[in-house]
Amino acid sequence: MRVVIQRVQRARVCVGGAIVGAIGAGLVALVGVGHADDEAAAAALAEKAVALRIFPDGERPFHLSLADVGGALLVVSQFTLMGDTRRGRRPSWADAARPEHARPLVDAFADRARALGVAVATGEFGAHMDVELVNDGPVTLVLEA
Repeated sequence: MRVVIQRVQRARVCVGGAIVGAIGAGLVALVGVGHADDEAAAAALAEKAVALRIFPDGERPFHLSLADVGGALLVVSQFTLMGDTRRGRRPSWADAARPEHARPLVDAFADRARALGVAVATGEFGAHMDVELVNDGPVTLVLEA
């Protein structure tokens, strides 16, 4: 499982011109699922995302977590994170899990963050989504399980 975390001032996801998920200050999590991933990996990465100390406290730029600042989380499924670009010019999607395996794990990631007390919004699995965000910093990290 691969998750790209971006600290944002605000973000939203639209499908067909309609907003399906939106947050104010917090994190956007772009979530890619591989064949060997499971619920334990989804839960562990959600816990890591919520606990990462990547928000400023006034003195230090990276001291508080999403939970500490009361920020929200926007979870967006993104199978292209599993793309292999080592050979040729066309990515291989062989490492990306099939939708029937990936969807429950993206949901498990979001559900674990909710269970930790974080307000969570989501995109729409499998849809063509327009993701808009204002990156804060910018701060972008990659988490892997």
